[in-house]
Amino acid sequence: MMQTSLKSSIRVQGIGLHSGKMITMTLVPAGVDQGINFIRTDLAVPQERLIEARYDRVVDTRLCTVIGNGHAGAIVGTIEHLMAALRGLNIDNVTIELNGPEVPVMDGSAMPFVDMIMNAGIETLAAPRKIIRVLKSVSFEQDGKKVTLSPSDTAIFGGTIEFAEPVIGRQTYSTQLLNGNFVHDIAAARTFGFKDQVETMKSLGLALGGTLDNAIVLTNASVLNPGGLRFADEFIRHKLLDAMGDLYLAGAQIQGAYEGYKAGHYMNNMALKTLFADELAYEIVPSYSASSPHHQPDHIGLNA
Repeated sequence: MMQTSLKSSIRVQGIGLHSGKMITMTLVPAGVDQGINFIRTDLAVPQERLIEARYDRVVDTRLCTVIGNGHAGAIVGTIEHLMAALRGLNIDNVTIELNGPEVPVMDGSAMPFVDMIMNAGIETLAAPRKIIRVLKSVSFEQDGKKVTLSPSDTAIFGGTIEFAEPVIGRQTYSTQLLNGNFVHDIAAARTFGFKDQVETMKSLGLALGGTLDNAIVLTNASVLNPGGLRFADEFIRHKLLDAMGDLYLAGAQIQGAYEGYKAGHYMNNMALKTLFADELAYEIVPSYSASSPHHQPDHIGLNA
């Protein structure tokens, strides 16, 4: 498979979930091997504006995935839903310009970004896509939570969540990123939170943009959104959406199986760090040779 970008730029305005600020975001086509990069257009110093979408740029994972470049205030948060859309639609190269510290939350899922990208069109570029192929299983485990990355001929995302609250309970789901499965089964799943937690976060200056229009809001036993759920198991589907976005910070698509148990953004980031800490656990190859078992690792462009 060849690398891709957008055929045309996309501009959108929306509220930041945690900042509550109105953000203008523009997705701009990028060339071969440029990767995915964020530009904070509102920052005064030009050299502080670029923030690469990479796992080793993650600076916070408490409420969402936040990346930064080491300069004060040079961060972008809530990137996971957009990153999932880019992964689900196989977009390799794009520059994302924002005039604020957060990607707009839209409706709390990846579907608005999917629709925008499909409307703009996808451009095929004259270079093969690089694939990160998992060669042996690696896991990160902490506090009863676990993420495992293991070899697979395709990209598979599976997971289980367990909540004491009966409105969620235990949910398990798995999907392959093939034949539009992401768009049909994952992209529309929304972020979620409990009403009492949302109220507490807002009192602390967090989740300031959260509403019933951009998140599922729950009590212990019920869904408060008038339209209800989009899927009976929308909660685990959204967790897998988050995982797809978080893992796309690897710098390229991962050919392997992801399995998460009670996993979140921190666990996903640590799983990537665990993978890249072991040079025998992965290799980077052109996509047309990703199924071949005999390639030397290529670390170009990953900086792992």
